[in-house]
Amino acid sequence: MVDLTSEMAGLWAALGPAPQHRGRVIQFASASTGEGVSTVAREFARLAAVRARKPVWLIDGDLLQQGQLEAAAAEPERFGRLGRAALASPDGSSFFAVTPRVMDQQNRPVAPARLLAARPCLGGRLWITRFATETLRSGQRVEVIGDPGYWDALRKHADTVVIDSPAADRNDMAITLAPFVDATILVVAAETTAAHEPVILRDEIEAVGGRIAGAVVNRSTYRPPGFLRRLTG
Repeated sequence: MVDLTSEMAGLWAALGPAPQHRGRVIQFASASTGEGVSTVAREFARLAAVRARKPVWLIDGDLLQQGQLEAAAAEPERFGRLGRAALASPDGSSFFAVTPRVMDQQNRPVAPARLLAARPCLGGRLWITRFATETLRSGQRVEVIGDPGYWDALRKHADTVVIDSPAADRNDMAITLAPFVDATILVVAAETTAAHEPVILRDEIEAVGGRIAGAVVNRSTYRPPGFLRRLTG
């Protein structure tokens, strides 16, 4: 795996510190599957957790293909041991809905917030979420909702909230959440991405009121081509 420490340190410096009175929410997104968004988001969250004043949260936004918690658990030398799971919603809100609703053993509806847990690592400085995909049954679907409630609630408990959004070619989460986050960072795999794809995603995010704060080339020795420099120009 390419060491992204220097790139993430540069991104942290470019974004500057979070406001003292509220946490910030930063979304990592890509136009196409396979760009390495999950790796970049996890590495940024880890660096942020080491440097931040308050805990950092890493939200695994790919609700049907969870992997962030397992990836951190596989590197205990870098992330430390995982702590006990807790509900990932401070006030019972959620950023997704399940239809038809999940029912418990007494045939009562289960609140979506109860399907998302988080476990701490790095001595409690970093919390990583996991959605309970095993609770879904045939015919049920989970979708992100365009509402700021969950993010506003979590800001009160975090220095930085990092969202690992699924690729835009299979899910519209990045565009749905763009108006409610402080910044979106586009991730591009330099050798595979068509030049027009991240530009289109940038335009779609900006069209709904989102802010593109920069782009990360998931290749530490690659010099960004012109179209990447235009993303934030």
